Amino acid sequence: MAIGVKAVPFAVITQVLGIAGIIMVLIWCISFRGGLAWEASNKNLIFNIHPVLMLLGLIVIGGEAIITYKTLPLKKEVKKLIHLVLHAIALILGIIGIYTAFKFHNESNIANLYSLHSWLGIGIIILYGIQWIYGFLVFFYPGGTSGIRRESLPWHVIFGLFVYILAVGNAALGYLEKLTFLENSGIAKYGAEAFLVNFTAIVTILFGTFVILTVFAQPVAEDEYSYSAI
Repeated sequence: MAIGVKAVPFAVITQVLGIAGIIMVLIWCISFRGGLAWEASNKNLIFNIHPVLMLLGLIVIGGEAIITYKTLPLKKEVKKLIHLVLHAIALILGIIGIYTAFKFHNESNIANLYSLHSWLGIGIIILYGIQWIYGFLVFFYPGGTSGIRRESLPWHVIFGLFVYILAVGNAALGYLEKLTFLENSGIAKYGAEAFLVNFTAIVTILFGTFVILTVFAQPVAEDEYSYSAI
């Protein structure tokens, strides 16, 4: 299924939103929250790595991987490789991002996995990993038979979009959770930081929305592996 609009305009908006989201989360974590650090006496600097890597990895790079087949005028095998590599990078950054949250909690004597955001985060990264491994084995190496690939493709796409939508929703939930903690700790509810976090969440949701719109738009070049299969 595809809507009667070319994918390129949606993809351009997606790129702009992705860049804006990354800039906004960096301004938040560096200018308002003090910066990023792997080791620091101020443990909040360790946590700051988490939202940056999660947005950059699972949301932005993961979204770029999803729209690869719709927007790049390249041969099928090249697009497949780019799709695979971008998702691998997204997965690695996601794993590191989740690790930094655990590292922050452990070094700050804060309990782990007590919130809905954290529960969903663990589930999403596991599903993301399963999706990547399945895609690698069936569509890349050693590769399934043509029948298996044909039957698997719609489910691979649907499951991938499901996991991605969960990731975008959980990112928004994470912004809300962190901002609530910060407001309870004294930052102004109508201050610049609160507005920045909320607008970053909105940009994140819009980015995910345009990724989905791009998926269902008309591709640059149709092929048997395009998302038009659904």
